[in-house]
Order: sequence, then C-alpha cells, then structure tokens
Amino acid sequence: MSTASLAAKAKPWKDSKRYLWTLGAVIPSLPVIGWLLYQASGWELGLWFAPLFVYLVIPFFDLVIGTDRENPPEELVEQLANDRFYRYLTYAFIPMQYGVFIWGAWIFATADLGWFGMLGMAVSVGGVGGIGINTAHELGHKKETLERWLSKITLAQVAYGHFYVEHNKGHHRRVATPEDPASSRMGESFYAFW
Repeated sequence: MSTASLAAKAKPWKDSKRYLWTLGAVIPSLPVIGWLLYQASGWELGLWFAPLFVYLVIPFFDLVIGTDRENPPEELVEQLANDRFYRYLTYAFIPMQYGVFIWGAWIFATADLGWFGMLGMAVSVGGVGGIGINTAHELGHKKETLERWLSKITLAQVAYGHFYVEHNKGHHRRVATPEDPASSRMGESFYAFW
C-alpha cells in the first residue's frame, strides 16, 4: 500500500486536549483562592495556597498522568499556531496576570496581615508573574508586532525584559553549545546548572 493511500485512510489528527488548555486560567486565580481560604479560616497559611498548588499538586498530577507523547503532525503545526482559540487563550493570561498583580498589591497594602501572610501573598502573586514568562516566551516567538509587544508587556511585571532579547537572539543561535549559558551541559545536574 502506498504512502498516499495510507495517508488517505489515516484518521485526521484532532487535539484531544483542546479544551483542557483553558485550565491555564487556573494559575492566575490561585492567589485569589488562597485569599478566600484565608478569609474563610483566618489562617495565613491559606495565602500560601498558590505555591503549594504549583509545587505539590501540579507535580503530583504530572506524575500520575505521565508523559504526554501525543504531538500534532508536522504539517499541522502552522495551522495550529494560527488557530485563534489557542492565540486568545494565550492573550487572556496577560490581563489576568496584571489583574492579580494589582489586586495583590492592594491586598498587601490594605490588609492587616502578619509577616507570614504578607510573604505568602508576595510569593503567590510573584509566582503568577513568573509563570507568565511562559506566555511571554510563546508570544516572543511570533512574527506579529502585537504579539511581540505583548511578550514584552508580560515580562515587564517581573523585570525580565532582557529575556526577550537574550532568548530569541542569543539562546536560539547558540542552543546547546558551550557558548549558551541557558543550556545545561551533558550530564550536569539541575543544581550544578542552577
């Protein structure tokens, strides 16, 4: 059977996780959930909900679910990159990130919290900005001026604007070479690389 007939008989690829990508909106909501837990219980530990969720719950589910080996066929990558659904999900993270940042600053300035609660709020809201670097990374690879501008706006909150330049003009040119400070060496542990 020829390759053409096999391709004709092959079932068209469909993103089985298409609507699961909306779960990205959970991340900016984590500090708010932590605040609600604090309000309900009076325990400042609730304000640490976001980092606990990111560093304990997500890795647990990652371990349970396992490695996702499903990738789209190469010929569909450009079509998926231009799919408005995915683009708008990426865009939506930015106002949520900034909304939580402004809300968190207001809570930090007006709420009567101890040092533990204030630190929890700062780490939670800062973590959302840190995770936003992933959004900036994706947008920074796009060709449209709007998306590159949005990348820079996303990086501004965490004062990491140099990532846009270094990642695209440095790392991608020198990836995995001795001149690339963003790539670990073969066999190097995470801690040695860090």
